[in-house]
Amino acid sequence: MAETPTISELFKAKEISEEEIDTAITDYVAGALDEFVVFADIYRVNMAAAVQAHPQLRDRAHDPDASEFLKRIAVRTALMLARPETL
Repeated sequence: MAETPTISELFKAKEISEEEIDTAITDYVAGALDEFVVFADIYRVNMAAAVQAHPQLRDRAHDPDASEFLKRIAVRTALMLARPETL
């Protein structure tokens, strides 16, 4: 069985849009995010789990002294490395 592609790979293949990624990141950083984010109506990612999977990124994303820019970069990196579930 083939391994599920990462969000980054799906983005490069143009299956997921920049707008979808940006919205997920914005919502996560703002704290207004449901557990799962759906991309392209066929993939879903647990954003909290994606960020928690990478300790350095988790620490940066939740650092009260970090700028919003640094938090967004941390969350984006975690998201791009995530392997979504297929709906």
